[in-house]
Order: sequence, then structure tokens, then C-alpha cells
Amino acid sequence: MRVALHTRVKPGRESEYDQAHREVPAELVEAIKRGGAHEWTIWRSGQDLFHVIECDDYEALLSSLAGLPVNITWQARMAELLEVTHDYSEDGAGKGLPAVWRLP
Repeated sequence: MRVALHTRVKPGRESEYDQAHREVPAELVEAIKRGGAHEWTIWRSGQDLFHVIECDDYEALLSSLAGLPVNITWQARMAELLEVTHDYSEDGAGKGLPAVWRLP
């Protein structure tokens, strides 16, 4: 499945966000892959971040990451940098962006 998300960097924190993503812990990358993600790309336009995740099951992916210490630490770091964060709550799996058009 493919999921698109929108998050937003706090004003003036764009460089810190970009730098953090050059240093994603290997343990977290491996946990994301074990959770069923095959691809996760983030684009940034100013403060706006657009994520596309290709995974087996997005709800299962979130569930597999939610309680992991490495993810909890990462999410705390991201919370310092983001106005709109990635939602790991029970309802988070339903908060992807709706598809409006796709090349046939």
C-alpha cells in the first residue's frame, strides 16, 4: 500500500530538520523496514513536508514502531522541530492524505 502524509516544520527549524534526517539512527531505519515499509520518502517545500510511504500495512507499521524506545526518542526530537507531527495514535493510520488524481 502507498500512504501520503503532510507534516510541517516549525518556522526557522528547517535546517535542523534536514540535518536530523541525515542522521536517522540505523536502529530506527531497520525497525521501519521490519515493520513492513519498503520505501519512505520525504519532500520539503519551505515548512511543508510531504511523505510517501510504501508498506505492507500502514496500521501495522505504526503499531510496530509506537512503543520502540528508538522511535519514542526520535519522535520526541521531531516534536521539537515540527508544528504538525506524524500521528502514532490509534487513529493515526486513517490520517493519510486522500488521493485526488493518479496517472492512469
